Amino acid sequence: MSLVVRAARAWQRPRVFALLTVAGLVLGALLGLTARVTGSAGLASTLDTVGGLFTGLLQFTVTPLVFLAIVVGIVSLRDLGGGRTAARLGGRTVAWFAGTSLVAVLIGITIGLIGRPGEGVTIAADPADVEAVGAKTAGSWAALLSNLVPDNPVAAFAADDVLQVVVAALLVGAAAYALGERAEPFVAFSRSALEIVLTVIRWVVVLAPIGVLGLIGNAFATYGSGVVGSLAGLIVTVYLGCAIVLFGVYPLLLKVVAGIGPRRFFGTTWPVLQFAFVSRSSGAALPMSRQAAIDLGVDRSYAGFAVPLATTTKMDGCAAVYPALATIFIAHVSGVQLAAWQYLVIVAVAVFGALATAGTTGWFTMLTLTLAAVGMPPAVIAAGIAVVIGIDPILDMMRTATNVAGQITVPTLVAAQEGILGRDDADPADTASVEGATADGVSATSA
Repeated sequence: MSLVVRAARAWQRPRVFALLTVAGLVLGALLGLTARVTGSAGLASTLDTVGGLFTGLLQFTVTPLVFLAIVVGIVSLRDLGGGRTAARLGGRTVAWFAGTSLVAVLIGITIGLIGRPGEGVTIAADPADVEAVGAKTAGSWAALLSNLVPDNPVAAFAADDVLQVVVAALLVGAAAYALGERAEPFVAFSRSALEIVLTVIRWVVVLAPIGVLGLIGNAFATYGSGVVGSLAGLIVTVYLGCAIVLFGVYPLLLKVVAGIGPRRFFGTTWPVLQFAFVSRSSGAALPMSRQAAIDLGVDRSYAGFAVPLATTTKMDGCAAVYPALATIFIAHVSGVQLAAWQYLVIVAVAVFGALATAGTTGWFTMLTLTLAAVGMPPAVIAAGIAVVIGIDPILDMMRTATNVAGQITVPTLVAAQEGILGRDDADPADTASVEGATADGVSATSA
């Protein structure tokens, strides 16, 4: 066996890979600080390029992965029973989406009312950032509804419009389910294509330590202590709100409803949550999230449907905790006093507007949607977002980890209620492995 092959296998061993990822975090932070202190534009640019390449490799697989996973997942529901069973599973899944979003947004509002982030803080938005925000498409209910169905499916894929791709996948998957054996050639092709995409992602995931080095390094090189210090209230409250949901709400629900303790849940999902934290992409973590749900006992057929759907629509970090706290922060900075009815609007938007977060700019869509719904003037919306956008990568790491935890939790809860959760007393805490990807496309764990 050649030295290169042995090194590659050693790289993918669980403990080695985890150590390399941590080393990438530390080294990236040191290089980023060095670039900022010394003013080395070359080092900062290199870190940005490394992180950008890694993110780009992840992002280009997201759209086909979401489409194929949902189509195959819907067809796989046939293994669990008839149409009524599939409809019941779908209904319960959506109900849990809404219920946990309600809890998350209430936690965000409560922390905002107690911590009062932004109160007494005066920050002038960078004119360039205000102009950049103005060029983005703000979230609106009319745009959401009119943009659900693509005029051209090919254009939806080309534009990476994940929401339209989800709708197309639901329609195609439902049609394939209804046609049964007549659609089997298409289903077989979709399954094969899904395995190909999963294999590509597995290869990309192996590069995570290098990608993490670039992403973290660029973050440290870009954001100065002055900006971070003035926005510390928002950072602390967002991290606190997400942490309560991630380490409190989800484990409690899993213990009560599914009989799964925190040790087993985090032992199974921790590699996925770490990857989500550094990659800042629920879509990139989808294969690992799906496998983590299966390792928790979720039926493979249902996991193939529910986890991809949750990846695009279930985002408690981006769609519930963050919009609530960012709206309160922007209101305080702008000197706007929110009324009781406006807090109720924040809750309603978080519960019913989750679909607006589909895609890579979900946080922006959801925040503008929330700010507009509570009646903030356009000038305040633009200036407020221009202020917080500078630290968004810092916030997005925790938001994404929370999103992914919820995307694994909800299918597990539904599976437990439906009696299709195969509980296993074995503790998977020591079974996390990147090598397990070879058995099922990509995997966060191997049993």
